[in-house]
Amino acid sequence: MAKPNTHDFASKRHNSFHWTTKVGSDENDDVSSRNPLPDNTKPVPKHNPSSSKRKLQTFAVSRLRSVISSLSRARPGNNNSGLGSRVVGTLFGSRRGHVHFSVQKDPTSPPAFLIELATPISGLVKEMASGLVRIALECDKAKEEAKEDGDRRPRRLVEEPVWRTYCNGKKCGFAARRECGEKEKKVLKALEMVSMGAGVLPETEETSGGGGGGEIMYMRAKFERIVGSRDSEAFYMMNPDSNGAPELSIYLLRI
Repeated sequence: MAKPNTHDFASKRHNSFHWTTKVGSDENDDVSSRNPLPDNTKPVPKHNPSSSKRKLQTFAVSRLRSVISSLSRARPGNNNSGLGSRVVGTLFGSRRGHVHFSVQKDPTSPPAFLIELATPISGLVKEMASGLVRIALECDKAKEEAKEDGDRRPRRLVEEPVWRTYCNGKKCGFAARRECGEKEKKVLKALEMVSMGAGVLPETEETSGGGGGGEIMYMRAKFERIVGSRDSEAFYMMNPDSNGAPELSIYLLRI
């Protein structure tokens, strides 16, 4: 098996609502009282579609920020996923493929969470080279309750099948939970000896699974896992070379 070639990734490191209240003067009040308008005379509000769209976008971003803020104040915890407060996170994918994100208890354990994002691996590399990256994965609570098999066991957050994806506030398609197949197992097996770092695995039968997807790009690091509630969880990449904010944060939100 070819030895992974590792190299470091380069990285760098309000909306405010201004509410104004228009206060009329006493003189205006007197004029309005002397010249009252008929009861049936009322200004007709104008509907502005673009303004409504901006308000909806602002509300969505505000809601996302509030959840992220609550997660940042939460304490590291554990839940029934079997993961602790420190996990191994691996981003990988072929040069011409999508990003896969795997969460493991340790490098030799099977992934407790594996998803495929619509984002190309090359696009994520460029985002991380330009600064901090925040990926939010959002799903609906309604899907949890609409079960046809009669199983009333609450679905764990990491078991949700489909997620809406946002990268630094921009919507970028959907993500889907994946079972760890033979190809993914071979990639993770090839990275067992890598504790942290980034690099490329040459295309072989072991890593490509015969699919011919090209070289496998990867990045592995320790992540701090924060559990806000059964509906919110976050993974913060731990960077020993920096004391600032994590370069990569991944949020799981069920709303």
